[in-house]
Amino acid sequence: MTTLNTGNQTVELDNEGFLRELDDWNPTVATELARRELISLTDDHWKVIELLRSFYLEYQIAPAMRILVKQVRLQLGKEKGSSLYLLQLFPGSPTKIASKIAGLPKPTNCL
Repeated sequence: MTTLNTGNQTVELDNEGFLRELDDWNPTVATELARRELISLTDDHWKVIELLRSFYLEYQIAPAMRILVKQVRLQLGKEKGSSLYLLQLFPGSPTKIASKIAGLPKPTNCL
């Protein structure tokens, strides 16, 4: 088990760095999780994170890439609704990394 210390909060992470307890998430935790992924969060990152958290609250699942791209396109505009845009924000595996930073469980279709 790994822990994440934000100064005034210590949270438990699984062996891949996802929160063990979804209720431990807050913007400070998100910022620290992003830092561990070498990502400095911008407004564009936060919009995707908020979108992911809203999607999870409604459907109780972290979306797969195709669904995430569609949701980004619908909610943030056509110019941002592409896998390339998400790769720029969350390099490597956008759904996995963005879900981790958003405090969500690992998407079931991510390796």
